[in-house]
Amino acid sequence: MKILIVGSGGREHAIASSVAKSPKVDKIYCAPGNAGIAELAECVSIGAMEFEKLADFAQENQIGLTIVGMDDPLVGGIVDVFEKRGLAVFGPRKNAAILEGSKAFSKDLMKKYHIPTAAYENFDDPKKALDYLKTQAKFPIVLKADGLALGKGVLICQDLTEAEAGVREIMEDKKFGNAGNTMVIEEFMTGREVSVLSFVDGKTIKTMTSAQDHKRACDGDQGLNTGGMGTFSPSPFYTDEVDAFCRKYIYQATVDAMAKEGREFKGIIFFGLMLTEDGPKVLEYNARFGDPEAQVVLPRMKNDIIEVMEACINGTLDQVDLQFEDNAAVCVVLASEGYPVKYEKGIPIQGFENFKDKDGYYCFHAGTAFKDGQIVTNGGRVLGITAKGKDLKEARKNAYEATEWIQFANKYMRHDIGKAIDEA
Repeated sequence: MKILIVGSGGREHAIASSVAKSPKVDKIYCAPGNAGIAELAECVSIGAMEFEKLADFAQENQIGLTIVGMDDPLVGGIVDVFEKRGLAVFGPRKNAAILEGSKAFSKDLMKKYHIPTAAYENFDDPKKALDYLKTQAKFPIVLKADGLALGKGVLICQDLTEAEAGVREIMEDKKFGNAGNTMVIEEFMTGREVSVLSFVDGKTIKTMTSAQDHKRACDGDQGLNTGGMGTFSPSPFYTDEVDAFCRKYIYQATVDAMAKEGREFKGIIFFGLMLTEDGPKVLEYNARFGDPEAQVVLPRMKNDIIEVMEACINGTLDQVDLQFEDNAAVCVVLASEGYPVKYEKGIPIQGFENFKDKDGYYCFHAGTAFKDGQIVTNGGRVLGITAKGKDLKEARKNAYEATEWIQFANKYMRHDIGKAIDEA
């Protein structure tokens, strides 16, 4: 069977690594891919938003399954384009991907179906938003751009001055483009953050092992929000008690709510949770694998990923026994110095050979490219270095050791990924 993966980041490299293990697969393509994915797949120079071209390619090359890794094409309706042509594709349709595409939609859904989340208000007029902040808001408070903003459209404001500047940034200056046409103002929640990914077939939901991301650019959770600087899995804070609560009040409730709204969801739902004093609450939904969560969750999955994805498409997920290894994984992102603001590209990278034939160690490419016969940096987040271990502490030790195997001139990373492990 031939597989096409749509995307070009570390998440897609992790997906490609899992797909390559499936006995059902004899050829992988990736559009547009990157230098690391090129070791596993034939990279095709079609952009992720070129839906018709991608569908043409899938038809011409008799692709058995297309896997969409990224949020933009899902929200834009790539699945609908493929389905119209009778092509098998993994991911939610446009009317279901709105779960991630609009924060205002997802908040309203949670309110309607009593799914626990932070109190909020939606605004499409900056003046009304400012008026609300002046008269009713309790600080700190969270401002969110409604649409997709690469994980960066969320501002935590400590006081009214910061909040006023935030409204200007999101709604007037359009820092996040059209994502800021509508804005959600939300109560600030405190607690531990946990990410739980799940497979969904429209009715049944099967959750994967938990993970925790580190969004801030600098040690000690300082600096700007990024796409994610590292992850660990499983989260020691995601207890059996938390799991039981989420199954009862969040996971199935979300799948059922989408079905009732006529928006059947097939694919991946990513639950961003906050474990508050009042119990777990939903921070946000994503409609695809997290990045870099996929880089710690997928290497621990025992199942054939193609079989699971086919079950999601066919509505037979209830027959799948989803299993994960009883160990741990930690991913440390190697970034270009200056990320997420300004950074240099095109810098040669050395040391990939150190990962060859090393079991339990992975070097997932995120922002890399080929130039003059060698692999160079081509983005803010360059590589995700993942390592397994019998427990979280061993996995963290292994991952940080492996970060030393790779060298490039402006290499930057956080040195405290998984610090919460010591507090568990």
